[in-house]
Amino acid sequence: MPQAIAPEEMNVYQNAEARFEEAAKQLGLEQGVYKYLKYPDKEVTLYIPVGMDNGTLEVFTGYRVLHSTVRGPGKGGIRFAPDVSLDEVRALAAWMTWKCAVVDIPFGGAKGGVICDPRKMSRGELERLTRRYTAELTSWLGPERDVPAPDVGTNEQTMAWVMDTYSMHVGMATTAVVTASRSNWAVHADGRKLPAAV
Repeated sequence: MPQAIAPEEMNVYQNAEARFEEAAKQLGLEQGVYKYLKYPDKEVTLYIPVGMDNGTLEVFTGYRVLHSTVRGPGKGGIRFAPDVSLDEVRALAAWMTWKCAVVDIPFGGAKGGVICDPRKMSRGELERLTRRYTAELTSWLGPERDVPAPDVGTNEQTMAWVMDTYSMHVGMATTAVVTASRSNWAVHADGRKLPAAV
């Protein structure tokens, strides 16, 4: 008879925490390091107003979590999906930290997402959503702070809007603020090949 899954096991962030706890125990992490790595550096929830094609105003909820910048700027995708949650974004940001560390590249972990269904949105609506999300995060993002990438529901075009919006806000073209996905790898604007976002 199949075992029932406890409700807490279904929460992706609690699953990530449980795996971290086990790894920390196996590694014998010093208590201060353990506490430092357990929590994200910072996280934000955004409420993003977007003018829709039919003339209405819709407010979308978005998130960005910067888990760690100890090894370098945060690196992680932006996903647009109906089931995005802050717990999911937290877990994926933490996993990106571990993934970058395991393959020894100079990035930390980050992740972002917006609760929406991109399949039901026009190109114009997606562009307005992406640009407003990016504008709200301009002080967080940057080649030396946090570098987004495509993920579920986003693509190279989304990253072009992110780059263009960020560049307008900082007053210069900044291609290294994003990476664009190439199968299971992403290529940073300076040419470094990186594992794609979790």
